Amino acid sequence: MPSVYRLGSLVILLVVLPGCNALNPLCGSARPVPVLKSISPTTTVFSQLPASFLLTLTGSEFVSSSVVIFNGATLATAVNSSSQLTVTITSSMIVAPGTYNVQVQTPAGNSGDLGCSSGGQSATLTLTVT
Repeated sequence: MPSVYRLGSLVILLVVLPGCNALNPLCGSARPVPVLKSISPTTTVFSQLPASFLLTLTGSEFVSSSVVIFNGATLATAVNSSSQLTVTITSSMIVAPGTYNVQVQTPAGNSGDLGCSSGGQSATLTLTVT
């Protein structure tokens, strides 16, 4: 609901638009929150780990500044498309059998527009090492 303010004969109409979406065109420089849907592989065997392997992440809303967070560490990330990222996992990152958290993070954009959210973290998926 718009608010109306009067300053003498000057009338100010204040409309607060919702967060960054199609209803708020002022959020053009905001970045979307990444959506992580799957990783591949989802499991690996500790005793058979190679020196390094490629982890592929699929989802949506990936942008050029999106990065993969693997068990708390930010990794150099290849953004193949808005729905696919890849990172190299080395055996030194996997110290024992267990589960390792995988997440995508997109830093906030340069949007200074009030009410516009920008960037964020995806849900967490796990790589299981047996």
